[in-house]
Amino acid sequence: MIQNYLDKIKSKFEKSVETFKSELLSLRVGRASPALIENLVVDAYDSKMKLQELASISAPDAKILEILPWDKNILKNIEEAIRKSPLGLNPNIAGDKIRLVLPPLTDERKKELFKLISRLAEEARQIIRKEREEILREIGRLSKDGEISEDEFFKFKENLQKLVDEFNAKIKDLQNKKEDEINK
Repeated sequence: MIQNYLDKIKSKFEKSVETFKSELLSLRVGRASPALIENLVVDAYDSKMKLQELASISAPDAKILEILPWDKNILKNIEEAIRKSPLGLNPNIAGDKIRLVLPPLTDERKKELFKLISRLAEEARQIIRKEREEILREIGRLSKDGEISEDEFFKFKENLQKLVDEFNAKIKDLQNKKEDEINK
């Protein structure tokens, strides 16, 4: 029974780490990556859609992204969404595609990115702490109601803390890798 709770919380922790990882992918660090813009919201067809649903995105080299819309009529909509985004990119329409040239990162932008990465990492750790507290309350109730022994409760608590430490280490590792990527 206790193992079911550990498996349940482990999957929640994994989702938190995956969310953090996807947020890191969307940060511009000087190297072109389709993940940077694929979730950009574009007004098209009287609704809001993600760019990846409207076009193919490629990185022909380390500093350029190319967007090839499946429908040429929404080229202007995509251009407008990119201009309005907080990415600070200047789209150039070249025939039936949009080219984005990524400028090199300034020291000021690097500092902003480090702060943002730290904030995102802390948010991921807070989610893990919140999940830990919720499951501990739930298991504590089971212990008080006599459904599990005190020994089982303390063993669960010990295993749970090991899981928390493991996932916090994963978050720290992802944070360090992204910061190293920015410094290069």
